[in-house]
Amino acid sequence: MTETSTPISLGQKPEELLDVVGIGSPLVDVIARSDDALLSRLGLIKGSMELVDLDQGDAIYASMDATLEVSGGSAANTMAGVASLGGKAGFIGKVATDTLGDVFTHDITAAGVEFEAVLAGPGEGGTGRCLVLVTDDAERTMATHLGVANSFAPSDVDDALLSRTKITYLEGYLFDLPPAKEAMRQAIALTHGANGSVAMSLSDSFCVERHRNDFLELLNGDVDLVFANEDEAMALFGAKSFQQAVDAFDETGVVAAITRGAQGSVIVTPAGILTVAAAPVATVVDTNGAGDLFAAGFLYGLTNGLDPEGSAKLASLCAAEVIAHLGARPQTSLAELAASQGLLEP
Repeated sequence: MTETSTPISLGQKPEELLDVVGIGSPLVDVIARSDDALLSRLGLIKGSMELVDLDQGDAIYASMDATLEVSGGSAANTMAGVASLGGKAGFIGKVATDTLGDVFTHDITAAGVEFEAVLAGPGEGGTGRCLVLVTDDAERTMATHLGVANSFAPSDVDDALLSRTKITYLEGYLFDLPPAKEAMRQAIALTHGANGSVAMSLSDSFCVERHRNDFLELLNGDVDLVFANEDEAMALFGAKSFQQAVDAFDETGVVAAITRGAQGSVIVTPAGILTVAAAPVATVVDTNGAGDLFAAGFLYGLTNGLDPEGSAKLASLCAAEVIAHLGARPQTSLAELAASQGLLEP
């Protein structure tokens, strides 16, 4: 297919209170510097996300150097990015009435995101946390204890936010949890019932390998837009090359935004395929959140009048901001940054 800059139509409703609503696991990130030797001793696969129980999490935490604690969670990071761009974002997730739950709630609402908190009952456990080990090459390796997010269920999803959004954004990691998997299917039905569109992040190549059949099934009318990196896209289709993965997405008719790190991104649309360069970064410090903030920029662009190319350029700028510092949420106003680069109106 030839390159194009034709706008993408995702069935957006003309008047909405919210641009994007994310559904995912609310987590507090605990970030520390690491090296390959420590990852090996802990049995962690570099660059991956592994679910751990509380005892495993405590053991990993005890091995970490000085830490930085910031609110995180993949879909929540994306919503914080949308809000930083000036968009109207919402988030649905389950937290406990504990210190970490209070921290998460404060941070996401302070970021300008409307938070529909699902509160855990007594005895269900604590708010989730993600232990993030960052090596000198800026690669991040994550060990996640989901806490009460592990019990997110269909009964925790209603249409209070979903009936008001242009796009519902789903976190692929939730497919590791059977009740949450059903909750996501319910969210898809509610969103489409309200004439909204559904976007999904594939989250992690290991996650894709665990749930390939489910994810492929979602491409048949359930999901309108998919975010993936190169490895995730290839894992989804069992492709032997990146081009095979692009061709496979092209055949589905689903819009796909595929990131390739320093090589930029490839956007697959029914109207054509675009290749967009990565935004320059002086020094890459921490790749945690790169995909989350790329999704934020792209989703904001689509819901605020940008064409696919403009959306991808904005997405690349957002990813570049977050990888230049520790932590998976922006530390500067993305709206001001984008305006300074001529990507958004001041």
